Amino acid sequence: MSGDLLKGVPAVLNLGVGAFAEAIRSGGGTAVDVDWRPPAGGSREAGMELASLVSHPRIEAANRTAFERFLAAEPAVTGIGSAIDVLPEMGARTILHAGAPVAWEAMCGPMRGAVLGAILFEGWADDLDAARALVDSGGIAFDSCHHHGAAGPMSGVTSPSMPMWIVENPAGGNAAFSGLNEGLGKVLRFGANGPEVIERLRWMRDELAGVLARALDENGPIELKPLIAQALHMGDEAHNRNAAATSLLIKRLVPPALRCGADPESVARAFGFMAGNDHFFINLSMAACKAMLDAARGVPFSSMVTAMARNGVEFGIQTSATGDRWFTAPAPLVDGLYFSGFGKEDAARDIGDSAITETAGLGGFAMAAAPAIVRFVGGSASEAIAASREMRRITIGENPAFTLPVLDFAAAPAGIDARRVADSGVLPIVNTGIAHREAGIGQIGAGITAAPMECFVQAVRALHHEIARQAEVPATRSGGI
Repeated sequence: MSGDLLKGVPAVLNLGVGAFAEAIRSGGGTAVDVDWRPPAGGSREAGMELASLVSHPRIEAANRTAFERFLAAEPAVTGIGSAIDVLPEMGARTILHAGAPVAWEAMCGPMRGAVLGAILFEGWADDLDAARALVDSGGIAFDSCHHHGAAGPMSGVTSPSMPMWIVENPAGGNAAFSGLNEGLGKVLRFGANGPEVIERLRWMRDELAGVLARALDENGPIELKPLIAQALHMGDEAHNRNAAATSLLIKRLVPPALRCGADPESVARAFGFMAGNDHFFINLSMAACKAMLDAARGVPFSSMVTAMARNGVEFGIQTSATGDRWFTAPAPLVDGLYFSGFGKEDAARDIGDSAITETAGLGGFAMAAAPAIVRFVGGSASEAIAASREMRRITIGENPAFTLPVLDFAAAPAGIDARRVADSGVLPIVNTGIAHREAGIGQIGAGITAAPMECFVQAVRALHHEIARQAEVPATRSGGI
């Protein structure tokens, strides 16, 4: 039999290094590449721990509970308030940032620039030198937006008097928050802190927020899941493409803004600003996703991922069972399309809380709904469709509230299971903007990246150790019976 094999033209299934298959093809044979990677990043110890969690009844039951709470969430925007007034435990001299906690000394350029801009915006210092001195003296406390129920794009920097969208989930009794979107160009979230940036932020606080708050008071809460669902059918994916959702939001808010007695010139400026910024809805999308995912937090033994976020240094994830604990790895540099004059050497590492959209099954998970997005982030429409399909391999289920027309209105995959990521080697896809590594230059491109495997391996190992610890408790208390 071995002789017959050697006489024929070899046909090979190739697992692993692609160069092996190329050698077969160059010799006249045929080879099919199989996308297989060892589980748990190739760690034998982590792989054994992962194996103990597969089909584990306590985890399966916990994931059903967490996922049901996620699906039951009904986020609605109910108002706007200052961060100091609405964010839980927000300090008077606290500045929040995207991603896992990071010290001032370790922050990337865009985040440091945004922090200094927030200090100028608050009036805590008169110039950048005084703002740096204030930080260096320990006069500012820093924390993660996620620790206060909030999510912020790019640098995520949020200071006490900044206006925040209030998104409530009555079904879960929780709320989430995000600031107002500044638009593109030189903006705080990319680290810009010049006079025009500060002036715009103060106008947003003093006029724009007031118009929107009065319009919401007049209109009443706006349910966000139906609005996002409609936007998906109009070509958005609710992360980097929000043109339809922004238009739908304007449509909902203009009539009550005209009825509420607000100054007509203020109304005109407010909606003129929104109409000129197709990304305006992204902050509401993030808050809606945060509210849905926070409803799934705190379920013991659940491996469902409830947050993915980047601080420009580390990529971090959280799971339902582990609450505010972060599992981190170095944030990747993003492969993508760069604006003229810029390249990968100019880029900051991946940054921002906006991956909360992918965590909830939108953004990169829903790229099939937005084929036009690939012209912005790179790739092809067929690759976008394939990405949405592949994400089903790592999710607990699908979200029937969000359907994808190009996939015959199939529901979007949702509920990332850390075990499935570690087992399959399929990483959650994220489409994202790319910031310059220096403060204030702004966005220099966009692309597609993925969450690092190490984050999920850490989460799986933590869950394994918690289950093992719990299993030991009864034996200890009952004398080993």
